[in-house]
Amino acid sequence: MDRLKRKIVQIIVAIGTNGYFKGFIDGTIYKGNSKHICVPGLNCYSCPGALGSCPIGSLQAVISSVKYKFSYYVIGLLMFFGAFFGRFICGWLCPFGLIQELLNKIPSPKFKVNKKLHGLKYLKYIILVLFVILLPMFMVNDFGMGDPTFCKYICPAGTLEGGIPLVLMNKSLQSAIGWLYAWKVFLLIVTIILSIVIFRPFCRFICPLGAIYSFFNPISLYRYKVDNNKCTGCGICGKKCKLDVEVYKNPNSLECIRCGECISNCPNDAIRVVIGMKEKQ
Repeated sequence: MDRLKRKIVQIIVAIGTNGYFKGFIDGTIYKGNSKHICVPGLNCYSCPGALGSCPIGSLQAVISSVKYKFSYYVIGLLMFFGAFFGRFICGWLCPFGLIQELLNKIPSPKFKVNKKLHGLKYLKYIILVLFVILLPMFMVNDFGMGDPTFCKYICPAGTLEGGIPLVLMNKSLQSAIGWLYAWKVFLLIVTIILSIVIFRPFCRFICPLGAIYSFFNPISLYRYKVDNNKCTGCGICGKKCKLDVEVYKNPNSLECIRCGECISNCPNDAIRVVIGMKEKQ
């Protein structure tokens, strides 16, 4: 039941944040007032249906601008989302997370990430610092303007949600595509293939937004708690976790996206959601 509830919420949020359906017909981008507001999850600004802005794209836009100023709005919003929800946003409110999960439903052999490769989880923090902050800030042109380097060179969500639809619907863009578009499509294809066989690889290894929210997991108002009087240490929660989190040891791991699989599968009902100081039964 909880699994179905989460999927319904994910679908509603994905459709709601991309509800400018006219854009998909006309091949245009919505530029109304709501575009000044950041959505909590990773959702490309250039998606024809996007009604809000991606916080990672907005952060780079401010950092790379010629009149750089500390973005109190974007940083404050990320801290607000993180302090309340942590990576609950990744598990419940991120459209690109939903896309990866749907791809993972395609019948195929499924693979757990080898423990020797678990260190790759730190790659998303390197990408956050290098491609979202340092390169947009310091790799500037003669006019002092930088590029949104994560969006420009890496983000497969942007290619899927924005790049491909706009190119397909605009002949002028079709004549302008080059090696960068081919590179982004290649990264998207790799992401799609990996998502079919591995659960949410982009979230695990690449996503800088997930990296930011992960810092809030241990302190957010929404978090997990293990009742040590009930927990027998059987480890079933860890075996059921698709992100390989040993929940009974660390219920608020930086990698936990709050999908709730551990709660549903715990035979002793030892894992609970805690919201603020109040426990949810």
